[in-house]
Amino acid sequence: MPDRGGGPTGPRVRVGRPSRRARTLLMTLGVLAVLAMLFVMFAGFWTDWLWYSSLHYSSVFSTTLKTKIGLFFVFGVLMATAVGINIWLAHRLRPPLSAMSMEQQSLDRYRMGIAPFKKWVLLAVTALVGLIAGASAAGQWRIWLLWVNGVPFGQKDPQFHKDVAFYAFDLPWYRFLLSFGFAATVLSLIAAALVHYLYGGLRVTSPGARATAAATGHLSVLLGVFVALKAVAYWLDRYGLAVKSSDFKATGNWTGLRYVDANAYLPAKTILFFIAAICAVLFFATLWRRTWQLPVIGFGLMVLSAILIGGLYPAIVQKFQVQPNEQAKEAPYIQKNIEATRQSYGIDDSKVADYSGKNDSDSGGEKLRKDANTAASYRLMDPSVISPTFQQLQQERKYYQFPSTLDVDRYKGADGKEQDTVVGVRELNLSGIPKRNWINDHFTYTHGYGMVAAKGSTPDPNADPAGSPDFTESGLPTKSSSGGGVGTYRQQVYYGEKTDQYSIVGGPQKELDYEKNGERTTSYKGKSGVSLSNPVNRAAYAVAFGEPQILYSGAIGDGSRILYNRTPKERVEKVAPWLTIDGDAYPAVVGGRIKWIVDAYTTTNGYPYASRTTLGDSTADSLSDGDRSVVAQQNKVNYIRNSVKATVDAYDGTVKLYEWDTKDPVLKTWEKAFPGTVQPKDKISGELMEHLRYPQDLFKVQRELLTRYHVTDPKQFYSGSDAWQVPEDPTHKDGNAVPPYYLSMKMPDQKAQTFSLTTTFTPNGRPNLGAFMSIDADANSKDYGTIRLLKVTSNVPGPQQVQSELNGDPEVAEFVRNLRGTDSDIEYGNLLTVPLDNGFLYIEPVYARGGSANYPLLKKVGVSYGKETVFKDTLGEALDAVFGESSEVRPPNDGGQEEPPSSTNPTVKEALKDAQDAYQDAQDALQKQPQDWEAYGRAQEDLRDALNRAAKAEEKAADSKQGQKQNQPQSQSAGEGAGKKGG
Repeated sequence: MPDRGGGPTGPRVRVGRPSRRARTLLMTLGVLAVLAMLFVMFAGFWTDWLWYSSLHYSSVFSTTLKTKIGLFFVFGVLMATAVGINIWLAHRLRPPLSAMSMEQQSLDRYRMGIAPFKKWVLLAVTALVGLIAGASAAGQWRIWLLWVNGVPFGQKDPQFHKDVAFYAFDLPWYRFLLSFGFAATVLSLIAAALVHYLYGGLRVTSPGARATAAATGHLSVLLGVFVALKAVAYWLDRYGLAVKSSDFKATGNWTGLRYVDANAYLPAKTILFFIAAICAVLFFATLWRRTWQLPVIGFGLMVLSAILIGGLYPAIVQKFQVQPNEQAKEAPYIQKNIEATRQSYGIDDSKVADYSGKNDSDSGGEKLRKDANTAASYRLMDPSVISPTFQQLQQERKYYQFPSTLDVDRYKGADGKEQDTVVGVRELNLSGIPKRNWINDHFTYTHGYGMVAAKGSTPDPNADPAGSPDFTESGLPTKSSSGGGVGTYRQQVYYGEKTDQYSIVGGPQKELDYEKNGERTTSYKGKSGVSLSNPVNRAAYAVAFGEPQILYSGAIGDGSRILYNRTPKERVEKVAPWLTIDGDAYPAVVGGRIKWIVDAYTTTNGYPYASRTTLGDSTADSLSDGDRSVVAQQNKVNYIRNSVKATVDAYDGTVKLYEWDTKDPVLKTWEKAFPGTVQPKDKISGELMEHLRYPQDLFKVQRELLTRYHVTDPKQFYSGSDAWQVPEDPTHKDGNAVPPYYLSMKMPDQKAQTFSLTTTFTPNGRPNLGAFMSIDADANSKDYGTIRLLKVTSNVPGPQQVQSELNGDPEVAEFVRNLRGTDSDIEYGNLLTVPLDNGFLYIEPVYARGGSANYPLLKKVGVSYGKETVFKDTLGEALDAVFGESSEVRPPNDGGQEEPPSSTNPTVKEALKDAQDAYQDAQDALQKQPQDWEAYGRAQEDLRDALNRAAKAEEKAADSKQGQKQNQPQSQSAGEGAGKKGG
């Protein structure tokens, strides 16, 4: 017995119990701490409920909450029950007497220590695993709702002939159940084994049998359950092959079955299923046989089969059947992948046409100049460049700001016709407040004011300084000009892209506002936000925001409301957490209010055979930043639809969701899960419809896929000979992709301009233009969403080459030198590409920044067509120069003026240059592996055409020189007479 008296440590010191007063104090502090923790949890729950209720989307909150709670309790209880029953059963099956061995004597101490607390240990272990499992299951609420509410796609996969909904909605849920079953079985097995070991049912070092019959039967059943689940996993893996991602060296990212999957892995999974099922039966049979011999042999055979059948055999098939003739073997599967990918991303109806890219017709400069006037509404005001100009000329107060990238919309001009318009909302900028304090930040400066708009195609001809935007909506408060405008509207902006702080409005403290005569104070009259009149609400928000002043501040009283979650994307994402949100919310005046329009997508990564794409990478370009990034529920997807158009009222924050893609099964599934949250498409007003457009992020995803999937022939797809790439933005040095541009223009098959979204492609690894893509972006157009692709068949300069040509122009060099002499610098705007009479017209605005006006002002316009590149003061002058002076389209000489003295006519030089380019293209085609005979044939045709043109031009030049010699005496006499008269 231990010594309970004195000892080496001295006499025993009696420790007295705490006094009743101390115990009461400690108990009170403990209760208060628990209550504080509970109130913090309650505050988060209560403020969320109040926020959703204020927006009339409480059903979203309640449905999500009930689903999470239901999954938490069901799977938490299942896990706790499974582990608890096995612990209890292992304890009940313990041997009555433990063996007399050193191992068991060591365990006796643990058994004696646990004995008084066995029930509590059991409850603690089961509660812990139940909480962990329940929390994990609650995070799967989206998968559960999709499985319960799944709507058929009406399309079947080509391998197993199951509806796509099985892969998109059912298979993820089955996989979750399977993973849960594995987790429950493994935890139960570990817990049962520990209990058996602790109580002598399992022995490691003791002599004799290593396990009792009871322990053997118990653990064998658990192992049998594990192997049975493995059999189910093998069966599901068969279907998983249709949505499996892999790296296919011929095509890069790949989804779906390949030859080795269909002919090796698929039969292997089926065989392994039966082997695992038999092995599970052998484990269950130990209940009667009480021996591990057969199940261990079966398990060993299953492992060996998995290695040989599931690993080695597919490798042999790939090495000796596929690789020697990979193109032929993989062709049927590539075809399935192409068809599924094009359908799942909505690019299967793309209209593809060959396009020369060179104007080889005999049409003169006059016709080209006329055609150029109607080809597009050339937007010279680049929304990514002129934001500082808006800021300088229209900010009005330091506590206002515009976004770094403005938006492009359409409004009617003075003539009643729609014109591309650059717009920006004047939002609040807290860093510009003269005196920062809690009252100013959250009570006085609460909102932005007004939307500023400018014509997209022309600068203001009467502006000072020159090159300023031609504002159609300006001032504070804003008002329309005679050149157009957005009409009368409520100008307060309480909700915006830059409004990320909370504000408290409507109470005793007044807010800063404006009227015609200048500043005034106001009080918010909207119904947005959550009332703070209730002390419980004030306490909850004081805790939720970590701001105790909310609880006791005298600035809060009757009528006070708190506004938060104020960015449009954030509000839409919270009321529809099943949507993926486009990175660019844009403003429009609709119904006398500023409305933020937000495009939203439904996605899945379970579309069989469709290749996956990473949204974050596909939607990144040179203009991407944190404010314009996509808000994705899942970043890797292989199906996407712009299924919802949402609006957020800038004054009262009202969120409305409108059905857009009425055929989307994913949207229909979510509508079943959250009924009444999405309004029918026919509820979209005509005025709102005028401002809806095709979304940029979806366009960027589609153009990324079209770099490869414009090819529909599997052999050509495999070779990659016609692969494209999205070129780098030539106006930025960061190496990121060129952004798509909104532009009113017409394609060759169109008779009138249409508001479009456009981009260019270059051949993979080469700078010349490979293709031009345009999509009808006008929601009112019958062709809305139609993708048009022009495949360039000639060697045409790409964006980088055109930019280099412009940079090397002597006029540009002189312009830059003059700018730097005034402490200014050049800034290039968007390089617009427009198809024109079988060629491509490039137009680029050039801005000067610095000097007395340290913000971008439009000073020059660069234009390129064919071989001509010009740099002029205005677009009109540049178009006149490129079509009036171009050697390809030069009108007949007048006044008997001689051609410039040259040994070779410029047209001959150009034709010979084309011949040289064509010859180089032919050599490049021969050097490819495999050789691209189609490209070689096109290059040979171009070579013959160029040589013919050179011969004709040389002949024409010779005839012209002969005519000049015959007229020379007459011209000289006229010149002499003129000189004498002048004398």
